Amino acid sequence: MSTSTDDTQNDTERNMSPQLQLKLVLLGESAVGKTSFLHRFVNEDFTEKREPTVGAGFLTKTYRVDDRLMKLNCWDTAGQERFHSLAPMYYRGAQAAIVMYDVTKQATFAKAKNWIRELQRQAPPHIVIALVGNKIDLCESISSSPEQQQHQEEEEGQQESTLNDQQLQFADHNTLHLYVSQAVSNPQAH
Repeated sequence: MSTSTDDTQNDTERNMSPQLQLKLVLLGESAVGKTSFLHRFVNEDFTEKREPTVGAGFLTKTYRVDDRLMKLNCWDTAGQERFHSLAPMYYRGAQAAIVMYDVTKQATFAKAKNWIRELQRQAPPHIVIALVGNKIDLCESISSSPEQQQHQEEEEGQQESTLNDQQLQFADHNTLHLYVSQAVSNPQAH
């Protein structure tokens, strides 16, 4: 699948109605970088310091996937414990979810597995789930590589991501484009 978001196409596409809408929800503990990741994807900007999300944030991006114009409705959920009970409201009806953890904080990976289990219990049955390790640029050696973590997940009998190891290694906008393309191509998710 190919994706395109260049400026000339964006001007034309703003005047067209999307052929497809996709709801994406970002989940994970507080300060793992969900908001920064989403703003980098949608607005193509990065700010090192951001205020914690309260409740949830909402951003949209319209772009082309193959020959279809798509509008991605992105829900950025708050990671603080006091907001966890609100999460099901945001992933209800979602076709895709990104569960994010901070590769520099092992505890956030364990919590990410809890988010995935919750999605598997409560989200729509055909939701496409990706586990994304973020902040890979902040550490010289990661205590547990994505391959080791996926092996651990498989041993526990959990299929936590439909993406392969290479796609999980770098949490950048190209990965998100690839992931969205995969969710769009899943006919059961619509």
